[in-house]
Amino acid sequence: MIERRRVAITGIGAITPIGLGRAGLWDGLRRERSAVTTITRFDPGLWRSQNAAQVDDFDPADFLESRQTRRFDRFSHFSVACAKLALEDARLNVAAEDRERIGASMGSALGGIRFAEEQYDVYVNEGTRALNPALALNVFIGASSCNIAIELGVQGPNSTNGMSCASGTIAVGDAFRVVRDGYADVMLTGGVEAPLSPLCFGSFAIIRAMSTRNDDPAGASRPFDRDRDGFVMGEGAAVLVLEELSRAMARGAHVYAEVVGYGSSNDAHHMTAPRPDGSQASRSMRLALSDAGVSPGDVGYVNAHGSSTPLNDSTETTALKQTFGDHAHRLQVSSTKGYYGHALGASGAIELAISALALDGKWLPPTLNHEVPGEACDLDYIPQHGRRADVEYALSNSFGFGGINAAVLLKRHDGV
Repeated sequence: MIERRRVAITGIGAITPIGLGRAGLWDGLRRERSAVTTITRFDPGLWRSQNAAQVDDFDPADFLESRQTRRFDRFSHFSVACAKLALEDARLNVAAEDRERIGASMGSALGGIRFAEEQYDVYVNEGTRALNPALALNVFIGASSCNIAIELGVQGPNSTNGMSCASGTIAVGDAFRVVRDGYADVMLTGGVEAPLSPLCFGSFAIIRAMSTRNDDPAGASRPFDRDRDGFVMGEGAAVLVLEELSRAMARGAHVYAEVVGYGSSNDAHHMTAPRPDGSQASRSMRLALSDAGVSPGDVGYVNAHGSSTPLNDSTETTALKQTFGDHAHRLQVSSTKGYYGHALGASGAIELAISALALDGKWLPPTLNHEVPGEACDLDYIPQHGRRADVEYALSNSFGFGGINAAVLLKRHDGV
């Protein structure tokens, strides 16, 4: 039997619409303001939905040499920059480590689709000779973890999954198992998304998945609220440093939280609609709890997927009740997408970073714009304002197209 090692989160790197870096993310949460605005990257007039959460203060030149800045697309810019921010936060010098024992596990729903869309316009208007020769290297989804590995010289396990809006959570869950089971000592793991381009944005608008609250962008993402009408697309990335606990403590690292459980399942029901009874979403949560050997009553906070769509929020509430029984009404639950929209494959990683910070900082972020509970949404969603709370276990959920469900359980580190 493989010995199960304890796994710590020792570094957090973030690029989000509410702030850059671990400190920027935390400060953005404490401000309790939405970053959603009318989109400015292109003219949104073609589409019924016109809001987005954009990262406007990121400069790749702050993290990459000019050659890489030119060669990479925004998807890879975010990936490498976030990994560097996470390592800096962890105070981990890769050059002094065994690089074969450090790997990268990332997730993204759409990879380099924005760059592909730009290059298609070049192809149509100027022909094949005008195409960027780095097109194929930027579009493929594995560019995220591979560019991290090449830039940092880390030679351990490496993968990027494309499992829709659950991909960041799945990446962290997979990395957790790699470290726990001894296949690596450190994993750089998270999610990344740069989807804000006309065709990509429009593809979600035409299936009526996104909010049309165009006269009130900041109030458009309103998880679990009666007046929610769809998600708001966002961009961003988060990378966590997962590290075997004893080595982390030996080098004096700060431990934000421990990763203790992971579960995943599939609805096997529909490509876009969740299974109405919530049974498989609940099962992913129960698997995470079982993996950790933790009872439902021990969990104090859930960072919900809470996408602000009519079907998801009520179904997730049903799944939470199935998982936690009577304890569901004592849980503190919030969806933080009201801050920064839904960054698709990056959302789960951003929300795990937030959950770790919440445990460490003993403050639970609110569900912004939650004013009147929606039908069948009757839990404590921490409306409008965060609250002080000393919570031992936090669960983070992600659900995606294709019926994908994933949940990761974190534990407050007690210093032992």
